[in-house]
Amino acid sequence: MSSPSTVRVALAQINATVGDLAGNAQRIVDAAAEAHAAGACLMIAPELALTGYPPEDLLLRPAFMQACAQTLAELAQRLSAFDGLQVVVGHPHQFGDKGDVRSRSVAVPRRFNAASVLGGGRVLATYCKRDLPNYQVFDERRYFASGRDAGGGPVVFDAGGRRFGLLVCEDAWFDEPARLAKSAGAEVLCVVNASPFHLGKSEEREARMVERVQETGLPLLFSHLAGGQDEVVFDGASFAVDASARVAARAPTFQAALLVVDLHADGRIDGELHPVPEIEAQAWAALVTGVRDYIDKNGFPGAIIGLSGGIDSALVLAVAVDALGADRVRAVMMPSRYTADISWLDARDMAERLGVRYDEIPIGPMFDAFRASLAAEFAGRPEDATEENIQARVRGTLLMALSNKFGSIVLTTGNKSEMATGYCTLYGDMAGGFAVIKDVAKTLVYRLAEWKNRQPTTRADGSIGPVIPERIITRPPSAELRPDQKDQDSLPPYEVLDEILARYMEEDQGIAEIVAAGFAPADVERVTRLIKINEYKRRQAPVGIRITHRAFGRDWRYPITSKFRA
Repeated sequence: MSSPSTVRVALAQINATVGDLAGNAQRIVDAAAEAHAAGACLMIAPELALTGYPPEDLLLRPAFMQACAQTLAELAQRLSAFDGLQVVVGHPHQFGDKGDVRSRSVAVPRRFNAASVLGGGRVLATYCKRDLPNYQVFDERRYFASGRDAGGGPVVFDAGGRRFGLLVCEDAWFDEPARLAKSAGAEVLCVVNASPFHLGKSEEREARMVERVQETGLPLLFSHLAGGQDEVVFDGASFAVDASARVAARAPTFQAALLVVDLHADGRIDGELHPVPEIEAQAWAALVTGVRDYIDKNGFPGAIIGLSGGIDSALVLAVAVDALGADRVRAVMMPSRYTADISWLDARDMAERLGVRYDEIPIGPMFDAFRASLAAEFAGRPEDATEENIQARVRGTLLMALSNKFGSIVLTTGNKSEMATGYCTLYGDMAGGFAVIKDVAKTLVYRLAEWKNRQPTTRADGSIGPVIPERIITRPPSAELRPDQKDQDSLPPYEVLDEILARYMEEDQGIAEIVAAGFAPADVERVTRLIKINEYKRRQAPVGIRITHRAFGRDWRYPITSKFRA
């Protein structure tokens, strides 16, 4: 139990589901019960924990906003059962101005991204987020007005004899809101957050919060979401920074958790300090979390994967089994006349290692039927990518038929390098419901496969060992749609391609700048041209998991029709 000079606080790292107001409220109540039992006088839930993040255009619906207000009031009543515990909850808020929320205009929204202090069965105080991010995946100015327009200043409240100043997410990335909270009497900064994951984000996040502590001299508590929501993933890793600017406690990553910390009068903080995983482990956990939550939150019974014997589908299969278990994953091998023997041998080997259902459906007869039907139309023309794409589309049709019949979702296997350059077939290997490695460059695909094989994994036969056959990793990649085909017949080496892609697409470097960095002009022109002309394909691709700071999706909004080249 806490001593008189110590305040015990719980950071509730919740896996919320967008729109599940009742379920999210129950998750908050369950966490509050645990926090109360642990002797905490304050529990901090994440940003928009009541609605899930991001609720997007649900916020424009009057019925949704009304339901949020009602659920918050009911939650306050339910939390009154935990005597002596106050709870901070993130939620959308509009100060009862029904006229504004009914407005069709989104140019000047009157909703606020807020956090309220609940205690004694009622809302004790409400703070509205001041700084609204509108970059990368964030689009908050479409939905929210700044807290500066709410007519209120800082919110500082008492818990356990200590004064806490509330901040919401982006507010803590700038010095003014923290400074205002301190001026209003805050002794501890309390940050609620929903910050989508990308590689290296946790380190960046902690570094910024350390800056706030160094500037104010106040300890800081940071409560963060966990789990997947459509294409974004939240990594958890809630943490506490003591008055000496040391990260003193950290919750585990990519899972719901309750981090209990003790705040001492001298600014010290005690609590569990979980390590930050290595980059490959972060990426793997993000992919697993994204697959599990997308499938489970949307009610799919399982997943179907077209297994080719290549590295991409092997990686997706391994991720899916980690996310769902072998009994909910089905692999289908669809060989053609161009499929090498080692491809189906390796595919069968991997399926056996993982213990998933495995089926083989040869596509030769179907491919021949298509060619026969088109023979008169194609007379006098040589075979080209058309025939290659027909094979991919036959496979896509088969996978979608199995999905329709059995209800499981098709997981596509295209990586970021392929999506960038259009080395994929519209309505073929792009056909499916969820793109697992859409934001994983080919070079990272290999790193992740090698990382996974280094992890001690129990295979279906009970042995411990690698789950991806070594030959899948070491053989040259090929789509196997024509004789002796290799990816590098059509693309620069992936080491070159991925570096150009990162510079152009993720870092916004221009063509001249990339060439000046030492890349061959022909390679740069080729890759950037492919990125541009394949925008129409990406617009029709399934949603996929974002793990870099810029993915093809909600933070890449380039026009399909455009003449700009630089």
